[in-house]
Amino acid sequence: MNSDFADRPAFETIRPRLQRMPFLFNSAHSGRDYPQRFLEMTRLDNLSIRQSEDAYVDELFERAPHMGAMMLRAHFPRAYLDVNREPYELDPKMFRDPLKPNYNTASPRVAAGLGTIAKIVAERKPIYRDKLSHDDALMRIEGIYKPYHATLQTLLTQTLNRFGVAVLIDCHSMPNLDKSGNANAPDIVLGDRHGSACHPILLELTDTLFTTAGLKVARNRPYAGGFVTKAYGQPHNNIHALQIEIGRHLYMNEVTLEKSQNFTSIQTILQKLIALYARLDLNELLDQKLAAE
Repeated sequence: MNSDFADRPAFETIRPRLQRMPFLFNSAHSGRDYPQRFLEMTRLDNLSIRQSEDAYVDELFERAPHMGAMMLRAHFPRAYLDVNREPYELDPKMFRDPLKPNYNTASPRVAAGLGTIAKIVAERKPIYRDKLSHDDALMRIEGIYKPYHATLQTLLTQTLNRFGVAVLIDCHSMPNLDKSGNANAPDIVLGDRHGSACHPILLELTDTLFTTAGLKVARNRPYAGGFVTKAYGQPHNNIHALQIEIGRHLYMNEVTLEKSQNFTSIQTILQKLIALYARLDLNELLDQKLAAE
C-alpha cells in the first residue's frame, strides 16, 4: 500500500544553526496534515476529527530552535497515527484481517480506543466508517511510526555524544481539567514517570517557572508520561525525559480550535522556560556513577 505521505514529509526535524543546549523538544501530537484518503474513511466532520490534536503545541515551543535546541514535530495527525504508543498497540476489532499474535491488543489504551491507530477522538466519537486492513496499519507503522522513532533516537544520540547528556521534552496539551467544577484542577501537568524518567532538578525547575507565572501545576496526575517518556527516559544513561501537558484552555478555544488572546502570553512563558533550561549547569544532570568512571 502506498504511503499517504508519499508526496510530502510526515514529520520534520528543525535544527538550530548551532545546537547550544542538549535539549530536544518533541511535538508528536500537533500534526494537522490530514490525508484525503483518511478523511474519506472517517465518519467525522473536519472539525470533530481534530479534537485529538495537541493543537498549536509546536507553535507554542517554536522558539526552541532559535534558542539553540533541537525540535522534532509531526505533520501527521494523532487521530491518524499515535507515536506515543507502542508500535503495535492495536484493537483487533478495528481490522478486517486477523492481527499477529505478538501485537499488544489488550492494553488499557487499546481498551480506551486510543491505541497506535486510534478508534476514537475526544468525547468517544468513533473515527472510522468501516474496518481497516492490516496493510493499512503496516503502512502507517512501518512507513511513519518507525522512521519517526528512529529519528528521535538519532537526535538524542547525537545530542548525548555532543554534550554528554541529552534531555527530551515531550510537549503536549490537555483538555481543561476544571470542567467538572474542580477549582484546584491544574493548568500544567508534568510527567516524569514518578521520578524514573529524569533528574529531579528538571521537574523542580519546570514546576517553579510555571508556578511563578501564576499557573497551577500537578505532577504525574493524571498524566505521568506516555510511551515516549517511558521508552527514552534513562537518567542512568544520562538521557532524561520530561512530559509537559499544557491546558488548552490557557491558549485556545477548545470548541472552535481557534487561538485565544492568551496564546502569545503562554508562548512567552515557554520561551522563559527554554531560556531557563539553556542556563542549566549540565553537571547537575550527569549520572554521578557514570561521571566518576
